[in-house]
Amino acid sequence: MEYRKLGHTNLNVSALCLGTMTYGKQNTQAEASDQLDMAVDRGINFIDTAEMYPVPPETATQGDTETMIGNWLAARGKRDDLIIATKIAGPGLGTVRDGKGDYSKTDIETAVEQSLQRLQTDVIDLYQLHWPARNSNFFGRLGFAPDRDEPDPVPDMLGVLESLQKMVDAGKIRYVGLSNESAWGTMKFLELAERHGLPRVVSVQNPYNLLNRSYEVGLAEVSHREQVSLLPYSPLAFGVLSGKYLGGERPPKARLTLFDRFTRYTRDPGVEATKAYVDLAREHGLDPAQMALAWVTSRPFVTSNIIGATTLAQLESDIDSAELVLSEAVYEAIEAIHARAPNPCP
Repeated sequence: MEYRKLGHTNLNVSALCLGTMTYGKQNTQAEASDQLDMAVDRGINFIDTAEMYPVPPETATQGDTETMIGNWLAARGKRDDLIIATKIAGPGLGTVRDGKGDYSKTDIETAVEQSLQRLQTDVIDLYQLHWPARNSNFFGRLGFAPDRDEPDPVPDMLGVLESLQKMVDAGKIRYVGLSNESAWGTMKFLELAERHGLPRVVSVQNPYNLLNRSYEVGLAEVSHREQVSLLPYSPLAFGVLSGKYLGGERPPKARLTLFDRFTRYTRDPGVEATKAYVDLAREHGLDPAQMALAWVTSRPFVTSNIIGATTLAQLESDIDSAELVLSEAVYEAIEAIHARAPNPCP
């Protein structure tokens, strides 16, 4: 397993990060523990979760994923060997903190304390804002529409950093990251941190895969020049890039079979592009999912690729992708497909 520096920190994280959003809905505690055991045995030292997990979010299950990870950490005693990341849910989600949570000082303090308790740890290595608390493009939204009545978001952003500084000073979090963030938002947080001596964001966790390369348009340069690591999520586009949903297939217990709310990668343009990538992989004797993962992991602005699985067989295959080196012919063919069908699922 390759290890890479997280932003400007002294943390070296594995090139693959274990995502855990299925724990508590698609995976039991026993299955989650088996996955965590396998990941650590294979060299993964980076685990990502969120207070709102598992997904789809519900009040009844909110926090269960962190609880499962905490139970595993307590049983294994390997906390010091691992880098644990979690996220605070932004405004608008009705399943956390009585449905009124935001990024206020009180909510940040409450969310941090609750995550620490569920994770059974004294410190969170990377604490991320799950989505912007302002009018912005995220979760697939395109075409920014200015809200003329929106208050200036900058004072609130400064307040968030000040609140996070208190958590750092208290020893409850080590570093701060963003998620589902834009280039403007990332640069503004960096500017405010530098101007006021507050925590500098070290990472951005955004979607990035063969069907959605929108990160490359503006944020990739920010990652490169500002040492803000990309932690890509959905590298397999909800499993679509494995090819298992082609032809209208809906495998039992698969996410898109169980939950019909996830349609980002299943519309016609995405299906057509997926078929092209799957055919390319098979032409070169590659597993389509491993090809898609290896491509993401190889990008120069990617620090740790967040993989997720519901079975040990899937997880083992995903981890094996870390050893896959794609040929120049495959890279060229990927770019040719992208030129014909650029970002069909932004």
